Amino acid sequence: MSVDTPNKTAPIFSRNADIQQALTDAHDQSLRMALIQITRDETLLSERYADRETLHHFALEVIAGIRDGVQSVATDLPDATSVYQMMQTMVDGEIPKEYVPMMMQEMSLTEPDRWYEDIPAEKRAELKVAVIGAGLSGILAAIRLQEAGIPFVVFEKNREVGGTWFENSYPGCRVDVPSHFYSYSFAPNHNWSSHFSPRDELFEYFNEVVDRYELRQHIRFNADVSSVEYVENGRWLVTTESGGADEFNVVISAVGQLNRPRLPDIKGLNGFKGTTFHSAVWQDDVDLSGKRIVVIGTGASAFQFVPEIAKEAQHVSVLQRSPPWLMPTPHYHHEVQAGHQWLLRQVPYYANWYRFWLFWTGCDAFLKTLTVDENWREPGSINAASEKLRQSVTAYMTSQIHDDELLSKIIPDYPPGGKRPLRDNGLWLAALQRDNVDLVTDPISEITSSGVALAEGAKIDADVIICATGFQADHFLWPMDITGRDGVSLNEYWGSNPRAYLGMTVPKFPNLFCLYGPNTNLVHGGSIIFHSECQVNYIMGCLCHLLKTEHRSLEPRVEVAEMFYQTVDDANQKRAWGIPEVQSWYKNSEGRVTQNWPFRLVDYWRETRELKKADFNWR
Repeated sequence: MSVDTPNKTAPIFSRNADIQQALTDAHDQSLRMALIQITRDETLLSERYADRETLHHFALEVIAGIRDGVQSVATDLPDATSVYQMMQTMVDGEIPKEYVPMMMQEMSLTEPDRWYEDIPAEKRAELKVAVIGAGLSGILAAIRLQEAGIPFVVFEKNREVGGTWFENSYPGCRVDVPSHFYSYSFAPNHNWSSHFSPRDELFEYFNEVVDRYELRQHIRFNADVSSVEYVENGRWLVTTESGGADEFNVVISAVGQLNRPRLPDIKGLNGFKGTTFHSAVWQDDVDLSGKRIVVIGTGASAFQFVPEIAKEAQHVSVLQRSPPWLMPTPHYHHEVQAGHQWLLRQVPYYANWYRFWLFWTGCDAFLKTLTVDENWREPGSINAASEKLRQSVTAYMTSQIHDDELLSKIIPDYPPGGKRPLRDNGLWLAALQRDNVDLVTDPISEITSSGVALAEGAKIDADVIICATGFQADHFLWPMDITGRDGVSLNEYWGSNPRAYLGMTVPKFPNLFCLYGPNTNLVHGGSIIFHSECQVNYIMGCLCHLLKTEHRSLEPRVEVAEMFYQTVDDANQKRAWGIPEVQSWYKNSEGRVTQNWPFRLVDYWRETRELKKADFNWR
C-alpha cells in the first residue's frame, strides 16, 4: 500500500478491454461528475447520462482518449456555481448552498491557503511550537507547521507514530468510517484493500504520510510529557517523564480523548489468578485457544474482537451492562473492487467526487434523527425519524435472532444515537449465537481468584479476563500536569467539567491549543480527521495573527467562552445523547455532555474557517 500524491493528470496505460472491465466496478455518480470536470461538458448533467450503459460508453471514450493523448484534462478549478449544480445532480436532491465552499475545500477543489508567504521566513522561525502526540491530529499539525516554516517538536509517548492505530492491535480491529474518507483531504490513499480498512493498513497509512513529509526528524519518541507550565510572556516549559525540559511559545495538545484505557472499578480485579488485560493493550503473547474467556463490555472494541476470539476459545462469556444500537453495514468487511480501485488511481477527479459522496451520505442528514421533539411521547425514541430508525434496526436484529431471551437482551431501551452506534454486518449477532458464547446481563458482584461472581449468585470460571471498558474520556489531557497563567492548574480549573472555546482554547491558558478537545467528538457523521483539519486550520490562523503583530500570546475572553459553552450545552440537551435517561461516556458525573459536538459539520467548519480576533485577549 502506498499513499497517493494527488495527480489530476495521472497517465493511463490500460487497453480498452481493461477500461471496460474496470467500469463494471465504477461508482457511477462519481464517474459522471469526474467526466464533467475532465471535459467541462455540462451536458453530462442531463438525464441521458444517468443511464449506465450510455455513461460507460462515454467514459470509455474519454479515458481512452486521455491514454492516447487526444483528450485533454481540464486543470483549472471549477467555479462554485458549476460545483453546486454537479453536487445536486449527484445526490439527486437539494444541497444547501452553505455547504458548497466546505465541500470544495474537502475535495481539494480550492487553492490552499499559503498565508505564511506574506510573513518573512526569519519571523516565522522565531516561533517555536510543541506538539504533544503523533497520532492523526499531531501528524496533521506537524505537516501544517512544516509547510509554514515554523519550528516545532512532536513529543510522542510511544515508540512509533499512529496513536490509536499503533496502540490498538486486538483481533478484528478496523475503522468504522469509510477508509476513503478516513484520510487527510490532501493525502488520499487509493489503495485501501477494504471499504473499512483493518488496523494494520491504517497504521501503515499514517506511517507513510509521516515519511512522505519527512516528519520523523521532528519527533521525539518514547517522550511522555509529564508537565506543561506557563512561564511568562507567551512561553511554556514542557517537561517529559525522563526529566528533559524545553521552552516553547505555543503548545498544541494532540493526545486525543480515547488514549488512556479505563479499567473497571470492580472489587477483586487485581486478585484474579488468571490473565487480565485491557483490549487497548492487547497481549499478543497470550494464547486464547481453548481458554475460558470473560469479556467485560459490549462497546466498539468488543464488537470487533469477540467474533474473532470465539473461533478458538473454549468458551466466551460476554458481560453486558447496556446493549448498543447496531448500524447495519453489509459491506463492512468487503474488499474494494479492483476496477473501483483502478478508477480511483487513474481517472482524474474520480476520487475527489467519491470522497464527496461518502462525506455527504454520512454527513449532517442524520442529525434530525437525533434531535428531540418535545411533543414526542413514544418510548425508546425522540421523534418520528428516530422511531422509524428504531423500528428498522429492531427488525434487522430480530431477523437474525430467533432466541427470545437473547433478543430481549440485545434490544436497547434508549433512543438510537443515545450512545455510540456500532457497525454490524451480521458477525456480532452470529457470534452471540455460537454454542461457546453467552451474553450475560446480570451485574458483576466481584472478581474472584478464579473468575467472576455475579449479583444473583452465579459464578463464571475463567482463564482470561479481557476488559473492553473504554477509556478515560472524561479526563482530557490527563495525566499531564498543565499549569497556566497565575499558577492555575488545568485539572483544578476543569475539575470533572472540561470545557474549551471551540474545543481548542481555554481562558487562563495562553497559546495552549487542544486537538480533539472537549465537545468536538462526532456522533452524527463525518470523521475525526475532518474536525482535526478544521481545528488545525484555525490554530494556524491564530499563529498567523501572532506573527503579523507584536503580540506574544492569546487566550479566549471569558465571556466569549462562557457564551459558547452555554450554546453547546443547550444544544446537547436536545440531542439523543443528552437526554437525562441516557447515561454514557459522553457525559460527566454531573450529567453534562463533555464530549460531543451537537451542531452540523458545516457549522463547525464555518466557526473555524476564520479567526475572530475580538474573541481573544491579545498580550
